[in-house]
Amino acid sequence: MNKPFDKIKLHGFNNLTKSLSFSIYDICYAKTEQQRKEYLEYIDEQYSADRLTDILKDVVDIIGANVLNIARQDYEPQGASVTILVSEEPVEQQTFDSNETPGPLPESVVAHLDKSHICVHTYPEAHPNDGICTFRADIEVSTCGIISPLKALNFLIHSLESDVVTIDYRVRGFTRDVTGVKHYIDHAIHSIQNYMTEDTKEAYQMLDVNVYQENLFHTKMMLKETDLNTYLFGITTDDLSNDEESEIRARLNREIQEVFYGRNLPEVD
Repeated sequence: MNKPFDKIKLHGFNNLTKSLSFSIYDICYAKTEQQRKEYLEYIDEQYSADRLTDILKDVVDIIGANVLNIARQDYEPQGASVTILVSEEPVEQQTFDSNETPGPLPESVVAHLDKSHICVHTYPEAHPNDGICTFRADIEVSTCGIISPLKALNFLIHSLESDVVTIDYRVRGFTRDVTGVKHYIDHAIHSIQNYMTEDTKEAYQMLDVNVYQENLFHTKMMLKETDLNTYLFGITTDDLSNDEESEIRARLNREIQEVFYGRNLPEVD
């Protein structure tokens, strides 16, 4: 169990910048050109700029910040972007928990960041030949001060359909205490995984690559789900022959593995 940090009496403002950035991938199979077109239309509606704005506003509430400005845009032929500038609440009005514990789930959520921001960009695409469709959402929550973006992680993973997730967390800069000593991190952290609920950790295969001395933390997640129907768009396994089902399962597994490991796998005869 990690030893909690003692509270530091600071000289002025906490200048530490805490950045949580990650990519969420939703992968599926659409058999026909029409179904692939409908998939892209579905994703554009499901993750429009308006809905993404609502999700990010919930993130602002979770981390305890104030909305300063919202910019959002839907793109043609597909995709969307949202950026929210936020400011930190006055310290005397808030109590912040910096322990390694999960943040809330979407159904338990009951927009501020000065020099801070939250943004999301989406990238839907469909392969014209093998039917694989991949939706990627890149999200960054960057805060300056004592509030932690890690409290929003659990909510975001559950708010989007996530087959593969790659997460990076970094604390940048330093803040000084009243004696002039620099502090390069203001909270104890062992792993990003400690900010996830147990059901999340049970649902995903996870891999950590951390550089503790540089305050760099990286976690990869791959869903353990094996029901092929959850990856099919516009059809079910009842519509497939045994050979088709085996071929589609192999394509999906290959795509998921390549995204998770970040490299192309050799072809198997």
